[in-house]
Amino acid sequence: MRSDQLFLITGATGNTGAPTVEMLLDAGHRVRAFVHRTDQRSEALAAKGAEIVEGDLLDFRAVSSAMSGVSAAYFCYPIAPGSLVLATTIFAQAASEAGVRAVVNMSQISARREAKSNAAQQHWLAERLLDRAAFGTTHLRPTFFAEWLKWQWMRDGNEGVLRLPFGNGRHAPISGVDQARVIAAILQNPAPHDRQIYPLVGARELDHYGIADELSDALAMPVRYEPVDIPTFAAALTDLGRTEFFVQHISSVAQDYQDGIFAGENNLVEVISGHKPMSVADYVNANRAAFDHDGPFATRKQPLAS
Repeated sequence: MRSDQLFLITGATGNTGAPTVEMLLDAGHRVRAFVHRTDQRSEALAAKGAEIVEGDLLDFRAVSSAMSGVSAAYFCYPIAPGSLVLATTIFAQAASEAGVRAVVNMSQISARREAKSNAAQQHWLAERLLDRAAFGTTHLRPTFFAEWLKWQWMRDGNEGVLRLPFGNGRHAPISGVDQARVIAAILQNPAPHDRQIYPLVGARELDHYGIADELSDALAMPVRYEPVDIPTFAAALTDLGRTEFFVQHISSVAQDYQDGIFAGENNLVEVISGHKPMSVADYVNANRAAFDHDGPFATRKQPLAS
């Protein structure tokens, strides 16, 4: 049966937004998918029953219009210079005017007042802004996504390589799908989660040597982790055309990672969603084709640190 609830999902074609849309539709709800532009991904969501709205989260009129009749909303904003706090303000005001009862906010595990990353500090400020609203708020602070494994992946002949500036730090990679399960669960029952901050992690904490071993077992091929220093990695990202804002963020959180900010294990994904999170092997098996070629952030041309 179709429910009378309407959910607004921003970033609706992204790693967390797209599966959230599908899960809510499968549960019988109406879903309005807010996208920056229409393309094959949004067309696929429309074919499954989502209402597609094209717009910019910095356009107050567009956001206000999209918020009409919405029961609860998911807010997700990309890493972009100088825009997150403004986008959050617009989203919060539009949600308040529309009588939205709850907002699930995608933050990050490095969000804190003293964060060196400009993006991470803005996430912390955005959280505090949303906490002042009358509607319920839940902040999700995921560790590094499992998707980074394919984004940073390189093939070197019959071997795989992860070339990253993370030293001996550790984390439990979490997939976008597992985060979507949490998002969908909270949107449908937001009251118990009001004003909560949830650090979301995957199945098992590993360093990148351990992650390389898991990849090797899953892909049945040798995989090695090659640590680089942070300035070398930052230069490689710049050479790939990434923005100064993005490079500053990644450089800062790489140090956070080495300092243990991204580490830890918990059972929040299972408790909130009712599903155990995917392991590294699970993720690889679900995305095997992505490991046949270099990822978009692969830094092949940069020399290794000595």
